[in-house]
Amino acid sequence: MAQLYKRRILREKVLQILYAYELNKDGLNALTEGVISDIASEKEKEFARLLVYRVLGHIDELDEKINERVDNWEMGRIAIIDKILLRIGICELLYFPDIPPKVSINESIEIAKNFSTASSGKFINGILDAILIEIKEKGELNKTGRGLLDESVSKTNTDDE
Repeated sequence: MAQLYKRRILREKVLQILYAYELNKDGLNALTEGVISDIASEKEKEFARLLVYRVLGHIDELDEKINERVDNWEMGRIAIIDKILLRIGICELLYFPDIPPKVSINESIEIAKNFSTASSGKFINGILDAILIEIKEKGELNKTGRGLLDESVSKTNTDDE
């Protein structure tokens, strides 16, 4: 199975974990281990755990970045799936130096197409692209290895929505 496809499944599982945790705020470890229990590779499980805990560890910062980009729109009005996917995408942009920005954004968009509303992909693309531009301008984009690939993703994946 291709690495990209495996990571998509892992991101979908992280979305499920964060969604369930958002609703009940209880039993994160048991919830995480339960959702990833069918993953055979310990390396893949570790990626999922790391993504969950980094999103939650930086949630205030991630939400602040989202808030800065949603002019005249309250955070509480953003669909919960979209908010979680934005958090995941921003977290990958900031705290996963080996993941190319384009991959983080595209994966968030594709998952939104399957799990959220018809317009979610365009919404998520617009927010994540604006945040990517901002962190590049501020010199906060810390990418190494594979993460150095092309970061320009404006209007990516919006044509086929």
